[in-house]
Formats: sequence, C-alpha cells, structure tokens
Amino acid sequence: MAAVEKAEKREIVEEQFYEVMSALEFLPAGRTLNNAGTPQSQLANCFVLPVEDSIEGIFDSVKYMAMVHQRGGGTGFNFSKLRPRGDVVTKSSGGFATGPISFMKVFDIATRQVMQGGKKRGANMGILNVSHPDIMEFIAAKQETGEIENFNISVGVTDKFMRAVESDGEWQFVNPRNKEVTSTIRARSLFAQLVTSAWRTGDPGLIFLDPINRNNPLLNSYGRIEATNPCGEQPLHPFDACNLGSMNLAKMVKLKNAEVDWERMEYVLRVGVRMLDNVIDACKYPLPQIEETARANRRIGLGVMGFADMLYQLRIPYDSERGIRLAGKLAKFIREVTWDESAKLAKEKGEFPRWKESCFADLGGRTPKYRNVAITTIAPTGSISMLANCSSGIEPNFALAYTKNVVSEAGLSYMNMYFARELEVSSWADGDPEHKIRDRIVREIINNGSLARIAGVPEEVKSVYRTAHDIAPEWHVRMQAAWQKYTDNAVSKTINFPHSATIEDVEKAYILAWKMGCKGITIYRDGSKDAQILSTGIMKQKKIISQKSQIIQSKIKTETLKERVKVCPECGGKLVVEEGCSKCYGCGYSVCSG
Repeated sequence: MAAVEKAEKREIVEEQFYEVMSALEFLPAGRTLNNAGTPQSQLANCFVLPVEDSIEGIFDSVKYMAMVHQRGGGTGFNFSKLRPRGDVVTKSSGGFATGPISFMKVFDIATRQVMQGGKKRGANMGILNVSHPDIMEFIAAKQETGEIENFNISVGVTDKFMRAVESDGEWQFVNPRNKEVTSTIRARSLFAQLVTSAWRTGDPGLIFLDPINRNNPLLNSYGRIEATNPCGEQPLHPFDACNLGSMNLAKMVKLKNAEVDWERMEYVLRVGVRMLDNVIDACKYPLPQIEETARANRRIGLGVMGFADMLYQLRIPYDSERGIRLAGKLAKFIREVTWDESAKLAKEKGEFPRWKESCFADLGGRTPKYRNVAITTIAPTGSISMLANCSSGIEPNFALAYTKNVVSEAGLSYMNMYFARELEVSSWADGDPEHKIRDRIVREIINNGSLARIAGVPEEVKSVYRTAHDIAPEWHVRMQAAWQKYTDNAVSKTINFPHSATIEDVEKAYILAWKMGCKGITIYRDGSKDAQILSTGIMKQKKIISQKSQIIQSKIKTETLKERVKVCPECGGKLVVEEGCSKCYGCGYSVCSG
C-alpha cells in the first residue's frame, strides 16, 4: 500500500502503516488484508453493478458479478428497472416477462457456483423499490428456506412512502417500463406485509433512499444512488467501488485514568485516511468500468470497531444517554479529522477527478478541495474485529461468551477479555479460595451469554457489561442514528430483538429509524432463522432438509400483468371476482360494480 507513494515518502509511510496495523489500532478490511502484495491485488470490498431491463443487460450484470466475486468482492444491485412479472416482452416474438425475482434467482445460482476469490461464496445485496409492482413477491422471497440464500434483501423506500404510511394514505405501484400505475394499495397494508416478513425471517431490511441522496455529492451530475453493498453501509453509483478500513476504539483508551485518547486517535485516523486512499491506486479492479469510476470518485470507507469494548473500559452503559453522547462526540471528531486529512492529501496529490462535477465545487471557495468524494463508513468488521480481538463495528457484544460458527459446525468459543479481567480483579467474583463463585458465573455466562439473570453480580457491573439482547431495540436505533449523523456513507448495524418481540415492536423500530435519519435498517429477532452466525450455549441449531420437486417446463403458466393487477387495496392479497363483486378472502374486503 505504501508502494504507491513517491520515493521520498515511501519509507516513512510504510513505517506508519506498519505501526498502526501491528498494534491493531487500524486495519484495512478483508480484501486488502487478503490480497495486498499478491499477483491478484484486488483490494476493494464493495461494488454496485447496474441491472438494465433487457436480456443483454441482465446477463451482462450476471457476468460482471461473477468476475467481481471471483476476485473477492461483494456486490449490490437494484432490480427496480426490470419490468414486472406478466408484463409484455416488446422486443421478442411474444410472451411475458418473468419479473425481477425470477432473475434474482439466476444471480443467486451464479453466485453459488463462483466461489468468492476462490475461498468463499460471494455475497449480494438485492434491492427493489417500494413502488415496483412485484414488491409483495420480493418481500416474501426469502420465506422459503434456500431461496436466494446468497442475497441480503432490502426494500428501497422513500420519504413519500413513509409519509403515506403515517397518514394512512394510498400507494401506487408503477410499471418501470412505461411509468404507468398498475394498481393502488393502502400504504399501511404494504408496510404491514414488510414488517411481518422481517419479524418472521429477518428479511427484508429497509434502505432509505432519500437520506442517502441528500448526502450524495454527485447527485446533480451522476444521478441518484439506488443500491448498496451487501451489508448496506456503502451506498454506491453503478460501477463504483469502495475499500474499507476501521480504527479499533478499544485501543483508544488511556488505561491509567480510563478516558478517551483523542490525541492518539487523531494520529491513527490520519494514517488510516492515507492508507485507504493509497489502496485505490494499488488496487487492480475486476472491470475497466469499475476502475474508471473508483479512481474518479476516490471514495473510501473509514470506520470503527471496538466501540462496545471502549464503553466497557470507560464503564459507560451502551443503552444510556452517556453512551449516545459519546457516540456522537466520537463520530463528529472522526469526521472533522478525516476530512481535514483528505484536504491535506488533495494539496499533496490532487483532488478527486470528479471534483468539478460535485456539490463541493458549487460552494466555490467556501470549502477546501478534497482528495475523496466520501470518507467515513461504519462497516460490520466481522473478520478484522476477530483478528483485533474486539467487538465488531458499533455493535454491542453479542454475548460475553459465545460460539461463532464460521469455521466448522463445532464453532469457535470466545470470552470477552474485558469481562474476564473484571472477574480476575473483582472481590465480588472471587470470594472463596477454590474460585467456585467465579467458575459458576463463567458457566452461567457460557450458557446464557448475558449477566442479566445471573445472581451474585453487582447491578453496576450488569449495567456496564450489556450485551445485544439486554438492550431495548429503541436504544439500538438511537445508537445507529447517533453515528449516522456524522457519517458520510452509511452505518451497518443490526437491531436485535428478543424472540418474544411483537410485530408492532419491529414496526416501531422501522419508523423510528426513518425519523431519526438512518440510511437503512436491518433487524433480527432471535431464533427467526434456521441458523445464525452467533450463538450462545443454550441456542440449538436446526437442520432442515428441503426437498424440491422437478420443474416441468410445459406446466409453467405466467399470469399477465393485466391479470395480476387484481390485488386487494387493503392487504395486497389476490382479489377473486364472483357475481360482479371483487372479494378478498384474506381480509374480507369486497367491492361490487354497477
């Protein structure tokens, strides 16, 4: 990464990079760590590819996706340009379109066959806008086990739709081919279907398109951003890419007096900005279109990990006003330092090539020139946080002791180092010479993950060592919003719900996330999937064998779009026409003609 520097600076920059990486204070993300210095040298993590409404456009995108996955990247798509199922195919000899969900399955199968970077299967984000006529089918797409399993899916929603939900207004489905309204539904009914599916399965999430584009420096010149990378933290234009890296906040604490080390943090941030900017030049991109866009925008995604572990050291509860205030203070500081460093790099190396086409240029001399179109991103940091032995991203710890099922069925067991240290030094945990109290607490934590229901632990300790399921969903959303306020790109965070959470609880979280300015939201209700990455001792993994019948081509019947528009305006179900009346057997809606 330092090799792209001028000769006179190369050695000192290399030393700085080595210093922060070897101390686990800052790490570039997985693709950079895995591929730097190799012949492949594909160092970017996130890509978005276009999907055009033609067979050529669709299968070009499948090909591009395979090429990106082969080189280790993850891809995002918005399928909203594709005409809906049952619509006419105007350039063929006849027939009807099968719709975006059917083509998502093609992408899914291709992903399954191309191992990502030769080491793991690829990951995708699939987005369909809330006005698309196939949105109901999209919402339910992952309810059957094994369907489009290589996709995270999210509905692209607008402020207009959310306001219609609030006011109980109507919502129109629009055919993207000809912009004609195909049907109308109550916005709340559609929202209820979305929320219910998320409650049942964790999918789909929401992508708030308008907040994303209010923060899009290239909106006027290159249009709206409509898609993100697989985890949702990186909104990108088609053929854009981004490399990620994160500062370890757990290392940014002065141990003597348990306070934030702002001075060290500034140094690490400045080194991190230079490192990620260098990655853009060192990277060998999988497609010429991607190389052109990535080097024209010079977008980077600098974020954090270890936030929960920082809070443990500072003895600040995650779900507290102090915790929210610290998050905002950190995010603001990170933004100010990183943009200042980008301005310094612009003076040294030049501004990003699309500067004159950006909103920054419209400000004239009121803002300095920058090296990068966008800088900060909060990524999930799954792999690098394990390498750094810290909590992931801005998430609370899933558990104080847990098993992570990423290598084998047996999994890898972890105990949080800061809580382990608390047990070693605290008299309440070790009041007997045989350590029976401590051993009993450890056993119970391994089984439960949390301190919440363990006897003998002081309340102050329980309030500090909070885990994901100890925290109410509202606090999860508030924390995400606190970081998003000062983050250029977006924030990847999961809003955890206990298994007992209601559909109304999920609905409240979705609405709160929109009102608080989040750019997306992903929820997970404990136990709502057949398998999950993180589990405590009491969680049992289910194994489901799915038997699929053979598809017989001659028996396939596609409803025309005209036939499909007979949907219930109350619940979105199918209307049955009997004796001149349209009836919905799902909710009881009925209307008669004449």
